[in-house]
Amino acid sequence: MADPKGFLTTGREVAETRPVAERVKDWNEVYVPGSLLPIISKQAGRCMDCGIPFCHNGCPLGNLIPEWNDYAYREDWAAASERLHATNNFPEFTGRLCPAPCESACVLGINQPAVTIKNVEVSIIDRAWDSGDVTPRPPERLSGKTVAVIGSGPAGLAAAQQLTRAGHTVAVYERADRIGGLLRYGIPAFKMEKSHINRRIEQMRAEGTKFRTETEIGRDIDAARLRRRYDAVVVAAGATVSRDLPVPGRELNGVHFAMEYLPLANKVQEGDLTVAPITAEGKHVVVIGGGDTGADCVGTAHRQGALSVTQLEIMPRPGEERNAGQPWPTFPMLYKVTSAHEEGGERVYSVSTTRFEGDENGDVQALHLVEVEFKDGRLEQKPGTERRIPAQLVTLAMGFTGTDQSNGLVQQFGLELDERGNVARDADFATNVDGVFVAGDAGRGQSLIVWAIAEGRSAARGVDRYLTGASALPAPIRPTDRALTV
Repeated sequence: MADPKGFLTTGREVAETRPVAERVKDWNEVYVPGSLLPIISKQAGRCMDCGIPFCHNGCPLGNLIPEWNDYAYREDWAAASERLHATNNFPEFTGRLCPAPCESACVLGINQPAVTIKNVEVSIIDRAWDSGDVTPRPPERLSGKTVAVIGSGPAGLAAAQQLTRAGHTVAVYERADRIGGLLRYGIPAFKMEKSHINRRIEQMRAEGTKFRTETEIGRDIDAARLRRRYDAVVVAAGATVSRDLPVPGRELNGVHFAMEYLPLANKVQEGDLTVAPITAEGKHVVVIGGGDTGADCVGTAHRQGALSVTQLEIMPRPGEERNAGQPWPTFPMLYKVTSAHEEGGERVYSVSTTRFEGDENGDVQALHLVEVEFKDGRLEQKPGTERRIPAQLVTLAMGFTGTDQSNGLVQQFGLELDERGNVARDADFATNVDGVFVAGDAGRGQSLIVWAIAEGRSAARGVDRYLTGASALPAPIRPTDRALTV
């Protein structure tokens, strides 16, 4: 145990964010650089080294949290990095982007603020990069087997790195012009600067992984032809089909999916565009959807100079404390104030959009909504609560419904889908097509980054065993495993 009295003597302290007035003028990460290291060892010392560490159950990767907390407390950063990488290929991604179900499951969290696991994680990995402790790990020998990975999000990258290190020759195919999937173009730079992706890609290149950008399987290369070219294929194409809102006025100019809006802002930061073709500058913005993608739209609109930002959510506002129906150690639905929400805007709960209103040019100008409530398990409108709010830009951030089938990938492979529209797979993450496996949101449905990495690692074991007859690669989850919720 790091500090036997740490959880009694030290209060929870989190990363310091830059002032709102400063950070909305740029796209850098919102946290004060270096603010964690002076406090993180004591924060790691709050870990109780529980006999049964439920943080392991909260995290699908099975991260060895008490172990690297102990090393961080003792400031043995090299050992902490080794323990961190034992279960997680990309802790700099999860340390910035994961909603930390491990903290919800922290035993200390029963009656005190939980250990700042996420902040400890990102401190360890950032210091490891700065100290040169993160180096390429190429395989000692090659197997002679080849693997194609379709998609370069966290699931695809994790599978590719694991299989490369196992000695297979791996090529990652990405339809966008840069590697990273939603990490690259879906996540705004103020949440994670893209340099973190770039240096991981260089590590993977040095290990032997090949990358093929601007190549969409199904359109640019026939999927069946790809299968013949490689000994195995991993489909990690994500669940990229956005949930639509079929109400009158949906066709108006200025109503966009979040994933039409956010990538353009990222392309400006990459230097590909001078100005985003879809911008919030000088407009009243409405974001429909109260999740993380919606918050990303809110923060992006602030930085583009929106006149106002309103975020709508059909569900009631969650409470700020756990309720009896969401007991520890499950992941609770709580009222969350992200860095984007700290920057301004209005959040409206228990409302449903009824229609969009446009002008004579076909441009959206307003949104009509009505308050709703649940009665006997059904959502009903409340009479007399209709109102109109100005909106010159509307982003739909209501989640995703499944894997893109318009490019022909699913049909050309002949993949079977499950009842939820995801690619079906067996216990080894194998599809109905021999040698074709699926990992990440394409098989699980829309989920968290930690689940994507866990899926990639587990699918890699299935592929390795298929190619060689046995595998020493770890498999932290099964396809049927689900988050610790109620």
